Amino acid sequence: MFARDVRRFSLVRTSRPAARQAPGSRNGSPKGSGNGSGNGSLNGRRSGTDGSAPGRSLEALVLLCSAGAALAAVAQPFVLGRTLDLLLRDGDAGRWLPWSAGLLLGELLLDSATSLFTGRCNATWTASVRAHALRGLLRTAPDHALPHPPGDVGTRLTLNAADAGGAPAARAALAAALITPLGALVALAFVDPWVALCVLTGLPALALVLRSFARDTGATVAAYQRTQSLIASRLLEALDGAATIGAAGTADRERARVLAPLTELAAQGRHMWALHGRALGRSGVLVPALTLTATAVGGLRLAAGELSVGDLLAVGRYAQLTAGVGGAASLLGAIVRARQARHRTLELERMPAQAYGTRRLPPGGPGELELRGVRVVRDGRLVLCADRVRVPGGSTVAVVGRGGAGKSVLAAVAGRLIDPDEGQVLLDGVPLDRLTHEALRTEVTYAFERPVLGDGTVAAAIAAGARRPSGEQVRQAARAAGADGFVRRLPHGYDTPLPRAPLSGGEHQRLGLARAFAHAGRLLVMDDATSSLDTATEHGVNLALRRSVRPGTRLVVAHRPSVADRADLVLWLEEGHVRAVGTHRDLWNTVGYRAVFATGTGAGTAGADTDDSGAGTPGEETVRRPEPEQARP
Repeated sequence: MFARDVRRFSLVRTSRPAARQAPGSRNGSPKGSGNGSGNGSLNGRRSGTDGSAPGRSLEALVLLCSAGAALAAVAQPFVLGRTLDLLLRDGDAGRWLPWSAGLLLGELLLDSATSLFTGRCNATWTASVRAHALRGLLRTAPDHALPHPPGDVGTRLTLNAADAGGAPAARAALAAALITPLGALVALAFVDPWVALCVLTGLPALALVLRSFARDTGATVAAYQRTQSLIASRLLEALDGAATIGAAGTADRERARVLAPLTELAAQGRHMWALHGRALGRSGVLVPALTLTATAVGGLRLAAGELSVGDLLAVGRYAQLTAGVGGAASLLGAIVRARQARHRTLELERMPAQAYGTRRLPPGGPGELELRGVRVVRDGRLVLCADRVRVPGGSTVAVVGRGGAGKSVLAAVAGRLIDPDEGQVLLDGVPLDRLTHEALRTEVTYAFERPVLGDGTVAAAIAAGARRPSGEQVRQAARAAGADGFVRRLPHGYDTPLPRAPLSGGEHQRLGLARAFAHAGRLLVMDDATSSLDTATEHGVNLALRRSVRPGTRLVVAHRPSVADRADLVLWLEEGHVRAVGTHRDLWNTVGYRAVFATGTGAGTAGADTDDSGAGTPGEETVRRPEPEQARP
């Protein structure tokens, strides 16, 4: 199901230019990295269309404001100590008192600005991460996206992207957070070197706490994010099949299946909090110990007359700030979480983009389709093998076969939604992988069983694609698809937003057909695109397809004998191989062919049963177009 959903993106993607890839892919096509993400960090070297990072200036503002607040915090103890000494000595602090107030106010304002810029920075980077991950997903071939179910993709584009988008601001805040203890240590050494040396002896223990926390948190966070994706995927599967679950009465079992990973998720969450609490607990013990030790040493120095009261105040405060390096655990945890999340979004961003060539189709070509030595392998199993299959331009060919015979794979290969593992597919003598993106998507059009129409208006949904049909062409395509009648009955006709249009399954499918008809080129591939239509509507669509839609070659994945009967010829697949090519009337005499439709009688011509080997001939499978006046069976 997800394969079909991804393939439907092709109708939206046709208006976007495809990125070129680096050389080295199969079949002579370049093989790219999806979008050239480089080292994949959030450094922003390629985040913007002009090569600049969208949030680089905001990240710099976060760093500047955070650093400014840190410097103000470092300066405060010294100024407050000097102010206290002056007040105790002669009662006049002079200009030191305004400096103390100014530093306090400045730190407050800089902290507020840091919060403001952090929010904007996170939002900007999150949007950039999501955009690049989504672009990588849409630019790749659909089969490359199959390992990622919709729930997993949704988690990567929402939760993981938000975590990854917070990394730049967290890094800036961490850098500024390190300024405070380092600056406090320097200032403490200036006030009293002996107290500074005492505090310095405890810092390695704090550094070990942070290092252990960062190392142990990474693996747990990655497992937590994977479990989140698993739950989301199961939930979407359940929502998609809600009607089936309700009808079968399996809601309790399905609920248990969806929520089963919660136990593991809870354990992983508890482990993360335990690691975080352990780090904070250890630092919570070390920080007071260092502060107490520094205060004690400072008190002794005060008693010896080496320090003033103000100096003792500064010493105690600087000891606290220096030991505060343990408080960086929260920021470090956010960075670790963001790094793991970024790995997950990069898997989408770095998907190999489908490469395109530089050639165009010869003008006025009839749309002849040819498959030479085509082989498609999935999980070590051959799912399609088609060699020397030629479909003359202008013919209508029905592709039939049992479930799993390779019909949808053939349809995807025919229009280059996927590339074969071996062989070539040619349209009017030009290999599909040599065509430009515009040439391919302008001349090859798809209609699917469950089209994705978006949330615009009805007219916009039909017009979306490589071509730019006029309003009259949109309405003509809707009439050909049998959709004009119900569209005109909608509240605003063709201007009705789709979310406000109550459409049945058949009406939804007819709008998808209308879009395909509005953009029809030399090759129109219909992958079970009329399955939700009643017989009369389907027959009307078939007539309009021949009379009102741009002439070209039609490749129709069929499950009904009536569809195969109306086609010029039938391509019969069995276990991924081309079993036979012929007219529906001729193939109907074969027992195996009739079994495809699971019926002993049907639309075909009655005839004696023949041996299964009676249909088709070895060698080149040429789909021959009958004369226009030839009677239909």
